[in-house]
Amino acid sequence: MSISQQLECPVRYPDRFYIGGEWTRPSTDRTFDVIDSNTEEFYYRVAEAAAGDMDRAITAARAAFDDGPWSKFTHVERAEYLFAFGKALRERGDTLAQIWPRESGALFSTATTSGEKTATILEYYANLASTYPWEEVVPPTAGQFGLKVREPVGVVGAIVPWNGPLWLALYKIAPALLTGCTTVLKASPEAPGAAYVIAEIAEEIGLPAGVLNVVTADREVSEGLVRDHRVDKISFTGSTAAGRRIGAIMAERVGRYTLELGGKSAAVILDDANLEEAARVIAEQECRLTGQVCASLTRVIVGRDRHDELVGILGDLFANVRVGDAFDPSSQMGPLAMERQRDRVEGLIRTGVEEGATLVTGGGRPAHLDRGYFVEPTVFGNVQSSATIAQEEIFGPVLSVLPANDEDDAVRIANDTIYGLNSSVFTEDVDRARQIAARLQSGTVGHNAFRLDFGISFGGFKQSGIGREGGVEGVLPYLETKTVVLEGIPERYRDEQA
Repeated sequence: MSISQQLECPVRYPDRFYIGGEWTRPSTDRTFDVIDSNTEEFYYRVAEAAAGDMDRAITAARAAFDDGPWSKFTHVERAEYLFAFGKALRERGDTLAQIWPRESGALFSTATTSGEKTATILEYYANLASTYPWEEVVPPTAGQFGLKVREPVGVVGAIVPWNGPLWLALYKIAPALLTGCTTVLKASPEAPGAAYVIAEIAEEIGLPAGVLNVVTADREVSEGLVRDHRVDKISFTGSTAAGRRIGAIMAERVGRYTLELGGKSAAVILDDANLEEAARVIAEQECRLTGQVCASLTRVIVGRDRHDELVGILGDLFANVRVGDAFDPSSQMGPLAMERQRDRVEGLIRTGVEEGATLVTGGGRPAHLDRGYFVEPTVFGNVQSSATIAQEEIFGPVLSVLPANDEDDAVRIANDTIYGLNSSVFTEDVDRARQIAARLQSGTVGHNAFRLDFGISFGGFKQSGIGREGGVEGVLPYLETKTVVLEGIPERYRDEQA
């Protein structure tokens, strides 16, 4: 049974889009139903954007960039809006804490801090306004005075998935707004709530019309955003398959794009690692958001002589995870986000068994839960690197333990995937960890822990993406670099050059 209680619609204008600073009615009566992942019951309904609605959003963003005041403001002036945005997010913490568990399956205990924590994203970028080198003096090879100027790229299409929509949207919106870009935020049909809250805040703080526009659309209409030449850049987070499509379209029209895509991340357990501690870290992180995290350490690689011991420890840990309603304080893992995701996870578990891996624990639906998109935490042992469950991103609480002959073989197995998003090395020797990190084809490498640091940067090697989000690196994709060579020194620089 579930303890979730049905709530009223969590957003103010679910039947409209936020376009050009106004809540506008859709061009059709098509809608998306949002389902509570804990109960499989109707939660609320939002408007579905048609091609004409997307066109209006792009038109508004284009006009706001070309003719509005936003791109002409100083960075410090724009930062004031980001600070106000962060303050308002904190005030919406209760609403956000209701939306995320119902739409995506996040534990309520985790969701309660989402308003506070995501506000810091906006404040981080606001604080860069006065310190980032927007304009630098560079001695020219010819001419008297050279400048390297970083200007906004233009109109940005920001496309976010359903697993962590608030966080992922803000890592796109914050640097885009700071640099002077205008944005069309395309929300996921399964999890549009955070995008609507973002739009409500934009209206509340008086963000100039057209600077931020929010619509919810399916793939066909979303592709219209990608194809439109008025959109200078696409920032996408989602599957590698969708990323390939977006990259091909943007390359054809020579548009700018960043892609944060899938992962099949490795936890490399060296021969001196503490197995109990490594297993605890891996099990805890895999239950986070029910494994619906692109950077999850789902490929656990360990020496053949320690394989059975590690599998046993992981199996015991996963067998004792309390799976239940995301709002139940005793739950350690909530549901998957939707029916089709549960179907996919269950299908891949069946494939793992059929291909000969050893199912250690889990593999089905929890017997005590008669509704909700729940699945048991699952551990496979004796998984070959070529196996489907070792190669495909499952996006659920499924671990594959792969035996390695030695350290070199472990590194080879870790890199034996099209992905390269995240990884971790478990060893008592920090120098050894650094050496292995240098050999792993991965955008992030942690040591004895699951580590993601958006304060430094986040992104992937290989087919895990192009570009980086977070940190100072996350500003660069929203900028174009302009070289200016003058035959004299502008007034503002004369004292410096004297």
